[in-house]
Amino acid sequence: MKSFKNSELRFFICWFTLIASSLSTLAIEDLPQNPKKPNIIFILVDDLGIKDLSCLGSSFYETPNIDKIAKEGTIFTQGYACSAVCSPSRASIMTGKFTARHGITDWIGAKSGIAWRSEKRFSKLLPAGYVENLPKTEQTIAEVLQANGYKTFFAGKWHLGNKGDYPEDHGFNINKGGWESGSPKGGYFSPWENPSLPNQRNGEDLSMRLAKETSAFIQQERDSPFFAFLSFYAVHSPIETTQEKWKKYKDKAEKNGILPHGYTMEHELPIRQVQDNPIYGGLVESMDDAVGEVLNTIKKLNLEQQTIIVFTSDNGGVASGDAFSTTNLPFRGGKGYQWEGGIREPYFIKIPWLPQIKELNYPVTGADFFPTILDFAGIPLMPKQHIDGISLKPLFDGKELKTRDLFWHYPHYGNQGGQPNSIIRSGNLKLIHYWEDGHYELYNLANDPYEQKDLASKEPQKASKLNTKLLTWLKSVNAQYPVQDPEFNADLANKKLKNNSEILMPKLEKERLHFLSSDYQPNKDWWKSKTTKD
Repeated sequence: MKSFKNSELRFFICWFTLIASSLSTLAIEDLPQNPKKPNIIFILVDDLGIKDLSCLGSSFYETPNIDKIAKEGTIFTQGYACSAVCSPSRASIMTGKFTARHGITDWIGAKSGIAWRSEKRFSKLLPAGYVENLPKTEQTIAEVLQANGYKTFFAGKWHLGNKGDYPEDHGFNINKGGWESGSPKGGYFSPWENPSLPNQRNGEDLSMRLAKETSAFIQQERDSPFFAFLSFYAVHSPIETTQEKWKKYKDKAEKNGILPHGYTMEHELPIRQVQDNPIYGGLVESMDDAVGEVLNTIKKLNLEQQTIIVFTSDNGGVASGDAFSTTNLPFRGGKGYQWEGGIREPYFIKIPWLPQIKELNYPVTGADFFPTILDFAGIPLMPKQHIDGISLKPLFDGKELKTRDLFWHYPHYGNQGGQPNSIIRSGNLKLIHYWEDGHYELYNLANDPYEQKDLASKEPQKASKLNTKLLTWLKSVNAQYPVQDPEFNADLANKKLKNNSEILMPKLEKERLHFLSSDYQPNKDWWKSKTTKD
């Protein structure tokens, strides 16, 4: 073999080093650069369940645009809302605090105390009082971003207070559609009733309108850092869709095979066991279409590589109560319930300039968005404000975060059948404390994520220790509690329960099949979707 002379060897080494260095530089440059002030789009869907997306296992609903966010971003497999109902979760996103600490523990407008009796639920407890507006003393994520040079925008459902406590009163420069209502008054097709979102064209879809307002804001502010919070009213009841989308999902249900029964009884109300509601399927897809409108705007304006996208929901899918729309199986329960189906959510974050991490299994909550966004925006953290949330940025940098305890507090009766409860998750253990009688359930989510095996009686020491830890924390944040109702009537309560089982459930089964019948028609104009501008 021919040997290299020293000069030839030095030339070869230099040449090889230069090529390797160039390839390395090219690989680095192929990644988008970390912008000093990235744009942030926060997409919050109302009542979307953990199994309501095709990317998370639904074989019925079709959500290609949301799936794209999940595919290009990071899925947090153990992502939680801070409550099983809307207003508390939304307040936690805005403040970085758990619900017992900020005091909004029920959906704003729910009755509590003696006023609860007018609901004729005949329950053992009178629900606790709660804070009924987002306090001005709280510094919201929008206020902090606004103070640091961001243009801030809100579109859609607010439900955190009456006039004087709208989005524009809590750090948003622009508000399109946010007011006190927690549902789309007048439905999903124009004309609707919303003082913050004037009607423009009869038959217009509400979700798409909110997306177009968001797109218009992005177009206007494309040259400066912006925070756009798109908060859909969908998929909250009343569920509505177009005839075309209804037919698509009706045909799909038929192809999959329509089961003779779709409900079973939970503790108080029937609960849906199958995803086959064609109206809800259409509503989910319309919301996904609207997400696609925003994603297309970002792409068209060449902003994809400098824009963080967050996607999540405020509570579990409505399997019971309201419109009985979906099921979260195999997760137990749904909106309003204390089990995982009530609080575990789709939770995606896309950071385009970092190497992609497909999934992260660290348990996270809605309170973590506040510090995480600040950290990625290069803004100093504010631990006295987002006291219960932590920045998730270290996870994206390949680092580990310490295990911490998570807390939920819902001293109310859900419209969906949930009972007054408080929860602690410590490591893989989850304890649920029930306020009616003080008993508790214990689950190990590592090997029982669907909460089928209550370990409280088998591991009493662990359960007792966690219960004490939970009660101690609640006391430290001055949590409010329900009280016994001295007028509780067990006979009336049993009569109500019997009615739900023997009358309501057969009625729901009949309605379910009616939605799937070929001659189904809700009204002549399909909830105004067929109307046109005069």
